Amino acid sequence: MHAVSGGEVAGILVAVFWAILVSFLAVALARLAQTLRATTKLVADVTDQAVPLLADASAAVRSAQTQIERVDAIASDVQEVTSNASALSTTVASTFGGPLVKVAAFGYGVRRALGGRKDEAPAGTPGRTVIVGRTVPGARRDKRTRGNRGKRD
Repeated sequence: MHAVSGGEVAGILVAVFWAILVSFLAVALARLAQTLRATTKLVADVTDQAVPLLADASAAVRSAQTQIERVDAIASDVQEVTSNASALSTTVASTFGGPLVKVAAFGYGVRRALGGRKDEAPAGTPGRTVIVGRTVPGARRDKRTRGNRGKRD
């Protein structure tokens, strides 16, 4: 038999070490290959699902753009109608407002002139004074006017 020398033992140890290292590398490469296959499948599945989603999103954006254009058209029409109504209101007020006030004042003057003083309430009966949509009882008016008459007299 042949005696095993130190160099042969060292060679055997290096060979075993390399065999173990290659085995670990083979297992790591096999797992890496599985991971790459799973990743490739996942990317393919995501792509298959993302393409229809992107098409739906694109259609939704186009629909929203169409709706925005319609709303913009409606808003511009409303603005035009508002400006037309304002112009019409100003025209009506300037055309009929002044003459109607003059006619009302003329009618009031004619009534006062034709009615004379007999239409006025007698001094002893309390009357009412209308102040811009409010009615003030005669008793209050009398107190106010009495105070003013006293200052004038």
